[in-house]
Amino acid sequence: MIHCGKKHICAVLACIMFASFLICSWKDPQLQNNIARKIFPQATTANPAGQLCRGKPAQNAITPLEDNRTFIISPYFDDRESKVTRVIGIVHHEDVKQLYCWFCCQPDGKIYISKANIDVHSDRFGFPYGATDIVCLEPENCDPTHVSIHQSPSGNTDQLPRFEIKNRKAETFSVDFTVCISAMFGNYNNVLQFIQSMEMYKILGAQKVVIYKNNCSHLMEKVLKFYMEEGTVEIIPWPINSHLKVSSKWHFSMDAKDIGYYGQITALNDCIYRNMQRSKFVVLNDADEIILPLKHPDWKTMMSSLQEQNPGTGVFLFENHIFPETVSTHVFNISSWNTVPGVNILQHVHREPDRKEVFNPRKMIIDPRKVIQTSVHSVLRAYGNSVNVPMDVALIYHCRVPHQGNLPRESLIRDTTLWRYNSSLIMNVNKVLYQTVL
Repeated sequence: MIHCGKKHICAVLACIMFASFLICSWKDPQLQNNIARKIFPQATTANPAGQLCRGKPAQNAITPLEDNRTFIISPYFDDRESKVTRVIGIVHHEDVKQLYCWFCCQPDGKIYISKANIDVHSDRFGFPYGATDIVCLEPENCDPTHVSIHQSPSGNTDQLPRFEIKNRKAETFSVDFTVCISAMFGNYNNVLQFIQSMEMYKILGAQKVVIYKNNCSHLMEKVLKFYMEEGTVEIIPWPINSHLKVSSKWHFSMDAKDIGYYGQITALNDCIYRNMQRSKFVVLNDADEIILPLKHPDWKTMMSSLQEQNPGTGVFLFENHIFPETVSTHVFNISSWNTVPGVNILQHVHREPDRKEVFNPRKMIIDPRKVIQTSVHSVLRAYGNSVNVPMDVALIYHCRVPHQGNLPRESLIRDTTLWRYNSSLIMNVNKVLYQTVL
């Protein structure tokens, strides 16, 4: 026999009354909206003062707001947990306290406002500005095509920049591998190594390379134009130094500026969301780095094997290995290449030995649909696991100035894995050079 005291009876009556209230409020949209606003911190408010969607379409890759403390890159639809618009941006981690999404709903063109959750990424490395997700819950019965970001839930929308919300429609993958390179800066002129890297990416299975370009040499511009016309390269203009004092260092203690390494982390996050629905995998590395498979001929067969061995994993991390550009071999000394600025990677096949006591930064191949936030050498938030790929499966060929510059040549490890691709690489590089530089 179940015994109910007075407190239980009161609780039951309260539940019945609350249920009746919810039923009534469900029939009353205004009351329902008011309840939602009290329950959910991101709840929406409807169409202030009867305004319709206006605002000026954003034209640039980086758009400053009025406060000059908030910079918008691009908004993306994200329904992996709930229906939200995730705006990739850069904000001052202390000065920006509140932001609102002004949604443009279809088909009526009305405005709905949602308070944003401002999520500054943890890997700021001491700089005052950092990569940020500005996340807004989308209103019910609304498929917003555009959004504006504002410091207030009130005001005139006429002057607000209006951004198209990307990833709104599900698509089938148009490519298997997209390489994200961020950021090209410092009047970049390593032309020969860039072309070699591009051709290696294509040999290994990449169909698209996205480059966040700050600046480069005139000759490099010609090469980029060639690859854009070919359909391989997509250029995202990245004039971040027009808005912030940028550092070429990774930590604030090395160079006390507004943001580190030309906003690289923001660009990487934008590249992931930009390619979330069009690329099966996204490769995150620099232009002087190539993820070289040792057991497989290309990335597709390698990733198929790795996924089979690691079900549910969305992040695969590869060891970085330095092949110093100061140590070379006379093999593949191709005379026509000697007039082209940059490094000939085929002549650099000696790598530095690994130092167990020193952190070895990794780069990644990811399933973009399983990543929420990324840093440079690891993901910050993701669905599923991350796996360190053993060096006997693949490594990062990284041809650059040495880390261990005092090592004698005999202490380096001769590694000619790259030469497996030499005939295809030489032929493809020559084709590009004769159409651009030579």
